[in-house]
Amino acid sequence: MEAADYDRLVEPHRDELRAHCYRMLGSAQDAEDALQEAMLRAWRGLERFEGRSSLRTWLYTITTNVCLKMIQRRPKLVLPIDHGPPSDPADGLAPPLVESVWIEPYPDEGLAAGDPQAGPEARYDQRESVELAFIAALQHLPARQRAVLILRDVLGFSAREVAATLDATPAAVDTALQRARRNADERLPERSQQATMRALGDRRLREIVDRFVAAWERADVEAVVGLLTEQAVVSMPPVPSWFRGREAVATFLAARPLAGRTPVRLLATGANGQPAFAQYRRPAGGDAFLPVDLFVLTLEGERIAEITAFLDDEMFARFGLPARLAP
Repeated sequence: MEAADYDRLVEPHRDELRAHCYRMLGSAQDAEDALQEAMLRAWRGLERFEGRSSLRTWLYTITTNVCLKMIQRRPKLVLPIDHGPPSDPADGLAPPLVESVWIEPYPDEGLAAGDPQAGPEARYDQRESVELAFIAALQHLPARQRAVLILRDVLGFSAREVAATLDATPAAVDTALQRARRNADERLPERSQQATMRALGDRRLREIVDRFVAAWERADVEAVVGLLTEQAVVSMPPVPSWFRGREAVATFLAARPLAGRTPVRLLATGANGQPAFAQYRRPAGGDAFLPVDLFVLTLEGERIAEITAFLDDEMFARFGLPARLAP
């Protein structure tokens, strides 16, 4: 097999397979590792591909089984709200957990570049299927249920195709799908973020986002809290502490991120199909704004229900964000 043949046949599927790995694993870094392993297996096995299924289905079979093996070797990933109870802002922040237990954000550009044409049986569109709530719900499913739900309801594969992928029977796939749907629905909100944003419309969504950015950059705690729901949540993986409710959130914001000690700037990006921002701070005496964290907003109607701040500036490169901003 010539490299040119491999590139022509396999490379066009790389981005959608990476997104598939992310849905399975909940980690962008783990997804990249799984994708590399799957691509290596595809390279080694392409000459033996007999065409009994489509090339795309064959690639998903390889990739899904790589992910299933990876899931066996690592802990379930969660968001802080699934890790423990809410914190009291008077207690300060718990130290970050050193082990990798947190769901990571996924850049929208990676999804858009590999947005596949889902089959007719798909129930979720591609952006709904990477929303933080959806990814978190998936991580609570047993691994094979997770695979079945993604392959059937996100990608629209038939029960027969999924059965061949998982070395199971179509009847077993249907049973696993019903259980997976029931378990996932218990954790999913009534309305997806995509439906929420469509109901708002582009203009109203932009107004909400602009008000949030302006309030945050001027460290206006009252204005930020005024945009939140009554039971809004702020979390900051890898810190296990998280806060619920306007009063607790206001106390935390005033004491920590919006204490107004250093100037900040927010740079819009896209993560998990939701509004997202990279935060930069300019240290005292510094000549540039430097990366701090990346946070994703979850909306409920016209208000913000969750601010999930991922405290990892190393992910800025993955999102194609600059390493510094001029003052």
